[in-house]
Amino acid sequence: MLNGLMTSYVLSVLATLVVLKFHLLPTVLAGLAVHVVTCKLAGRLPIKENGLAREAAAIGLAVGVVGAFVAGGFALYSMMKGFQGFSALMMASAETLERVKRSLPLDMASSLPGSANELQESVVSFLRENGKELSSAGAEGLITFAHILIGMVIGGMTSIARVRIADNDHPFLSKLYGRAKMLTVSFEKVVFAQLKISAVNTVLTAIYLWLILPLFHVYLPMVSLLVLLTFVAGLIPVIGNLISNSVIVILSLGTSLFVGIGSLLFLVVVHKLEYFLNARIIGHEVNAKAWELLCAMVTLEAVFGLHGVIAAPILYAWLKAEVLRPSTVAELQAPRPAAPEAAA
Repeated sequence: MLNGLMTSYVLSVLATLVVLKFHLLPTVLAGLAVHVVTCKLAGRLPIKENGLAREAAAIGLAVGVVGAFVAGGFALYSMMKGFQGFSALMMASAETLERVKRSLPLDMASSLPGSANELQESVVSFLRENGKELSSAGAEGLITFAHILIGMVIGGMTSIARVRIADNDHPFLSKLYGRAKMLTVSFEKVVFAQLKISAVNTVLTAIYLWLILPLFHVYLPMVSLLVLLTFVAGLIPVIGNLISNSVIVILSLGTSLFVGIGSLLFLVVVHKLEYFLNARIIGHEVNAKAWELLCAMVTLEAVFGLHGVIAAPILYAWLKAEVLRPSTVAELQAPRPAAPEAAA
């Protein structure tokens, strides 16, 4: 019979597979985000003793955090409604590719999309295969929104329970709580570290697009969208910065070859800085190198698609934290107490 620790690991693996298989990742991420933010704010409450006052304050914090997340989601949806701006950005990139292709040797040009329509079809095909959950219209979008809202409510409830209840003394529940706590810690470390990295990349890119290029009388189209794309894509570890960099270089080539080379050199420096930041921030927090995260992302993408790419850094950090936890091996190898002998 499995002991409490092993059972908690089995249930954790099964829960992870269910979440990725049935596209519940947005629900879990929303719940974790609300839980982490609420707990961090609750830790700053002036009321230190557990009691009715602290519980009431935690409930108020949870409601406020859920409301802030919902309001932020609606604001982002309103800003990007219809994706007209990003559609225009994609069209500008595609048209630039067409012009660049005409100036390249035949062998090199054959590897690029033949037209803007081909590029659009490739993007649409990718979204259909890997990103059905990104749709914001129809019944599926409403179900996803409902799941996210439920996830945020659950995250608020678990944060209140953490303030209200001390660690459970039951062996199995204590181990299961330990798995959930390790996941929460891993999520917090990866997400907040990646936010810092994305913010640094965005600031440097904004300086380049808004200050450095205009000094040379070079003005790229849709600079504000490029800065926003840099921040959003930068939330994806390792490969996110490559996505925004590619768009910037393509648009720079549309201005001139020298501007394209200059943008490429600048963004290579920024990308090298990202590796340094990954090593110092994410690597320090979760004890993982960039190549480890990339391998995890490629593997989970092959199995679970886009959900696997998004979940990979968090799951890998969680796995590594569990494996490197000093007491894990000792607990798994500890001899179980012998069953009492039956009475004669």
